[in-house]
Amino acid sequence: LDANALLVLNRRYVIKDAFNNPLETPEELFKRVANSIAFAEDNYNPDNRKKVAEEFYVMLSRLEFLPNSPTLMNAGRKLGQLAACFVLPVDDSLDSIFESLKETAKIHQSGGGTGFSFSKLRPKDDMVASTMGVASGPVSFIKIFNMATEVIKQGGTRRGANMGILRIDHPDIEEFITIKRNPAELVNFNLSVAITDDFMDAYEKDSMFDLINPRTKKIVKKVRARYLLNLIAECAWLCGEPGVLFIDTINRCNPTPHIGNIEATNPCGEMPLLAYESCCLGSINLSKIVTDETIDWDRLKRLTHAGVRFLDNIIDMNKYPVPSIEDLTKKNRKIGLGVMGFAHMLIKLGIYYDSPEAETVAEKVMSFIQRESKVASRRLAEERGTFPNFKGSIWDSQNLPQRNATTTTIAPTGTLSLIAGTSSGIEPLYDTVYTRILFGDIEVIIRDPLYEEMKKRDETSCSLKRLFRKTYQVSPEYHLKIQKRFQGHVDNAVSKTINLPEDTNPETILRIYCDAYHMGVKGITVFRDKSRDYQILSCGAHHIC
Repeated sequence: LDANALLVLNRRYVIKDAFNNPLETPEELFKRVANSIAFAEDNYNPDNRKKVAEEFYVMLSRLEFLPNSPTLMNAGRKLGQLAACFVLPVDDSLDSIFESLKETAKIHQSGGGTGFSFSKLRPKDDMVASTMGVASGPVSFIKIFNMATEVIKQGGTRRGANMGILRIDHPDIEEFITIKRNPAELVNFNLSVAITDDFMDAYEKDSMFDLINPRTKKIVKKVRARYLLNLIAECAWLCGEPGVLFIDTINRCNPTPHIGNIEATNPCGEMPLLAYESCCLGSINLSKIVTDETIDWDRLKRLTHAGVRFLDNIIDMNKYPVPSIEDLTKKNRKIGLGVMGFAHMLIKLGIYYDSPEAETVAEKVMSFIQRESKVASRRLAEERGTFPNFKGSIWDSQNLPQRNATTTTIAPTGTLSLIAGTSSGIEPLYDTVYTRILFGDIEVIIRDPLYEEMKKRDETSCSLKRLFRKTYQVSPEYHLKIQKRFQGHVDNAVSKTINLPEDTNPETILRIYCDAYHMGVKGITVFRDKSRDYQILSCGAHHIC
């Protein structure tokens, strides 16, 4: 563990006394987490607990696998809330809106992040029959959720994160798309537009598109589809938001369509969930499975099976903040096993990030993890039973017993990868040296540990520069190609940012959206360098690329 990893662990994850002094070492933290999660074995095979706890501890302490932050923070402690991702309903009534607001407060206080679709809310200036007044519209209510988040610091460790979603056919979509042009607005929200197949069809035909009042189901306005997508691209160019979700693509992959349609995701977009679902995530460190420029497939298999078991155990050990969330989470038992360290793995294999070879490796690795995660979930189903909503699910129709409705997700792993000393998620390297803002107020210099290690071996600077491809050196096309390769073998979605140079134009972003839709990815986020005054990552040790 390097100095930055220790800073993160000591500031956010370890148990502390009343004076903020650490009461456990990182090794003790990993033991606490491993032992706590292994306690779930008592529900099925108590004799197995000690062996499983040791297996969990080994992979955590070796930084081969790490679960989402709430598990590291809360496992084995009184709070006990272990899940990172939640989606709550927002229906078109004050009772529903403020019930969700109350539940949001509980989730944020316990360390989780929340996603919402505000698409069911009647548009601005629509009639409110009970008062003979007019509605203020979804954006006004998003502002209330944002304000509530501002005053509730998550579990005393991090501020609440939210995803706000509005369908492209909502009458207030223009206000939603443009709200973050003002950098002071909705600072506790990521925003994404839920784009439908019908909209993309209208875009490609350059036809008019219907905006529909969700209360009356009547068309209230027609607008050129190309105008709306251009507006999204222009705003993303200006400030990085909104993102885009292809909601029909997401629902074609819904494992439990008999339970309901998916309308929202978690804050980073990688976990589409039904209303009142939660999910726990974990990531395998791919840089740890390369030995002598070769992928250790046996090791990857062991980590995949152990990771699935770990995440399924979390569902049993979790203390849920809301009873209805516990109910649906345990009925579907969704988990999200993913990866981090992909860029470092490629470097160790001697492969450039933006190459056909990298695409092949992405496909091989993720298809292997997906396949083995299904084997692991099937074995757990034999031991523990299928998830309760199995009958009627896509797995039922395929006659494939599963313990979990989903098993795979690609999370961004921004903090976890810092602890593990590896590259984030499936992203290319940001830089070999860069500054990062931690906890909102601490600026640290991050030196890529693999780059520093290879420099010491007297590797030539020319070969190193070619291997250590930085995010702005990778074309948008290759960012998308890598995302597509992973998405093809992931149940849920892929959180990935296409970082763009400062001189990128909005037309490039527009092409990215169209290509992404046709590639079958579920969501897209772009960020143009310096498009915000405040950004968490900056190139070089002194903000100089």
